[in-house]
Amino acid sequence: MPAISPRNSLLGIVSAVAAAVFFSLNDVSIKFLSGDYALYQVVLIRSLIGILFLIAVIVPLEGGLKSLRTRNLGKHLLRGTFVVFANMTFFLGLAAMPLADAVAIFFVSPLIVTAFSVIFLREHVGAHRWAAVAVGLAGVLVMLRPGGGAFQPASLLPVAAAFGYAGLHMMTRRMGGTESAGAMTFYIQLLFIVVSLAMGLVFGDGRFGVPGNAPLDFLLRAWVWPAPGDLPIFALIGIGSALGGYFISQAYRLAEAGLAAPFEYVAMPMAIFWGLAVFGEWPDGVAWIGIALIVGGGLYMLWREIRHGRRLASETPARR
Repeated sequence: MPAISPRNSLLGIVSAVAAAVFFSLNDVSIKFLSGDYALYQVVLIRSLIGILFLIAVIVPLEGGLKSLRTRNLGKHLLRGTFVVFANMTFFLGLAAMPLADAVAIFFVSPLIVTAFSVIFLREHVGAHRWAAVAVGLAGVLVMLRPGGGAFQPASLLPVAAAFGYAGLHMMTRRMGGTESAGAMTFYIQLLFIVVSLAMGLVFGDGRFGVPGNAPLDFLLRAWVWPAPGDLPIFALIGIGSALGGYFISQAYRLAEAGLAAPFEYVAMPMAIFWGLAVFGEWPDGVAWIGIALIVGGGLYMLWREIRHGRRLASETPARR
């Protein structure tokens, strides 16, 4: 694992912000396509473009194809399983929910990352950061609106995605010392291709489609040939997913998980902007309360880091 130093921490933070920007573009593009194409088709085309871009542009910068060699294929597969689960559940949620609502609920993931970093990475988290986790979870409950008429089961999908995303980052921190960011992105894209191809073979004829249910129909509808006007959007999500995957891998290789995670919140205002500009969606009063609690919990952790001017040490609590 790379040594945690002020320079690496700064690079990790910059990488987390860059990843959030690319993932935001990816989210709005996939939601835009979700009414016309099956999820496995979007993911397959995205991943094919992404892996070609990775091999052509990023891999040469990391030393060529030899940088993709690994002795940790099992760990790559486990890490890839986490991200495939997170992506699929989140994108299914996008098909049925306003973009800002789905992103806000998903943003409980940095808080889960904080909790997981204690359990799996033995990073130290104080009372203030645990309080921030509690505030964020309260925000999720507000967004879910349990027991109310506004509750929709699809809102649980971003919650499921958040747990998968947290698992992804735990694996990234464990593998970061021996695996390059390019290699970690490559094996994820490869797994996406395998999974989406398998889904296409099973669901491609559309016989399992559920037209009255947006998430299930997005998952199971028939394969169709992309319209020429949509090809630039597919190219955008392919390149964006490759760059986003690369930068988020770098972020969690270089910085402590609990520090890098809050910087992904830059995607929240972007989601509100895209929701309004592209889909005419604006969060209601209850959603704003939930967004404020979730984002506030994450940003409070960041404020604590800045206030104390902490130099990040290794994952060993004794060096805190």
